[in-house]
Amino acid sequence: MHPVTPLRRAWAPVAVLVGWAVHDPDQAQRQLTRLTTTHLLIGLAVLVPAAALYGFLTWWFTHYAVTDTELRIRTGLLFRRTAHIRLERIQAIDVTQPLLARVAGVAKLKLDVIGTGKKDELAFLGADEARALRAELLARAAGFAPETAHEVGEAPARQLLRVPPGVLAVSLLLTGATWGTLLAAVVVPTLLWLATHNLWTVLATALPLVGAAGASSAGRFVGEYDWTVAESPDGLRIDHGLLDRAHETVPPGRVQTVRIVEPLLWRRRRWVRVELDVAGSSNSVLLPVAPREIAESVVARVLPGVTVPTELSRPPRRAARCRPLWWRGHGLAVTDAVFAARHGLLRRSLALVPHAKVQSVRLTQGPWRRALRLADVHVDTGANKTVAARLRDAGEAAELLRSQAERSRTGRRDAPPDRWMA
Repeated sequence: MHPVTPLRRAWAPVAVLVGWAVHDPDQAQRQLTRLTTTHLLIGLAVLVPAAALYGFLTWWFTHYAVTDTELRIRTGLLFRRTAHIRLERIQAIDVTQPLLARVAGVAKLKLDVIGTGKKDELAFLGADEARALRAELLARAAGFAPETAHEVGEAPARQLLRVPPGVLAVSLLLTGATWGTLLAAVVVPTLLWLATHNLWTVLATALPLVGAAGASSAGRFVGEYDWTVAESPDGLRIDHGLLDRAHETVPPGRVQTVRIVEPLLWRRRRWVRVELDVAGSSNSVLLPVAPREIAESVVARVLPGVTVPTELSRPPRRAARCRPLWWRGHGLAVTDAVFAARHGLLRRSLALVPHAKVQSVRLTQGPWRRALRLADVHVDTGANKTVAARLRDAGEAAELLRSQAERSRTGRRDAPPDRWMA
């Protein structure tokens, strides 16, 4: 690994001391008051070399190797761990650069592997070395011979969309969650202070609320800054981030569900947010904000041959007895390519599930809905997520259950294979 890698682990002994101090602050304060300058200097003389030695040893005992069929990552000082990652199981490789890593000219590789919930990673490599290794691994996963894979290089990309920072900032200002968390961060601590006059209670409540408000506004802006989507043979590439720069890939054929989200205050501008469920991957956002027409054109590249339905059927009027007013937000459309279900009035969300990605279909009906002759139809995807068509007529739901099972079977039979650079 890169020689700056020891710095990544050197802070661990310091974190242990900080954790102890947070766990028992009274004892930590008593111990600190007893320390003299000599004790502090001796402690630093021990802690700093120990942290440096720990970081050096973790770097020294971390190796990786690329064979004809797999990537091997060996780690561990006392307990050795060797990960054998078969190349044909790799579905995405993301290149991330935290702020300090960008300054040092290094990068981290995160690997999405089919059948694993946690990403393996290589941190850190030189930035150029990381991109070259990513290109070689993807080429081998695509079936190129090992002796020629390193010569293939990174597949060319064509930019489809770039989100201007001004549009991103306005979209966050027009999001209800941003103002809701900011309002809570101001009102709740004020009420607690008037009720208790206890500073620690107010701080314990205010700090998490301020953090949530920052994450929903400034945090999202920093993370989604300069969002760029490009098309390449190995999938859609996403680059974003102001401080920490990320280079992600939406792998072909692995998208299970696409969600088109439309907050209330965005509708006048016809803006939408596009989210994804990808099997075995944590990549969940395709577009943070974009005009609806452009978003639908990008969705068509993620789900080839799919057109976003515009006409959705509402539940029958008797569904208002189950969900007054909110029943109007539900809708359903089934085309030759997708199962599409909508929910929400203030924040509408339309979920598109290709028939080939449906793993199971379920019909649920409680006693009250059974009396009203209503039922819900759920489709489960390979990303362990569920999309539901709610408050449907019982007869329609039973027919939908049967027909959707048949569509899913034929869809999987006719679906093309999921291959890199196909």
